[in-house]
Amino acid sequence: MFISNAYAAPAAASPDWTSFIPLVVIFVLFWFMLIRPQMKQAKEQRKMIEALQKGDEVTTVGGVLGKITKVGEAFVSLEIATGVEINVQKHTIQTLLPKGTIKSL
Repeated sequence: MFISNAYAAPAAASPDWTSFIPLVVIFVLFWFMLIRPQMKQAKEQRKMIEALQKGDEVTTVGGVLGKITKVGEAFVSLEIATGVEINVQKHTIQTLLPKGTIKSL
């Protein structure tokens, strides 16, 4: 025959635990660079939503600016213009604005 048989090289004699070191390092990097900051941001968002009160100026995820007129357990009433109120879910509130922001726009 023209083609010779191919044989596998003998396995290297390294301990099994050394093959997991790169996976552990990658997990630790993901934890400190992605997962931990995201958990911290979610905790701050929950705290901000729990502290909402009447008169706060907020923006929603959809970009609607408004002043809170009523706070319920799951919903918030926003006054987006004089005499115009909408109800939105609490978790859609993205940012708590400083007082007087809407008037300055």
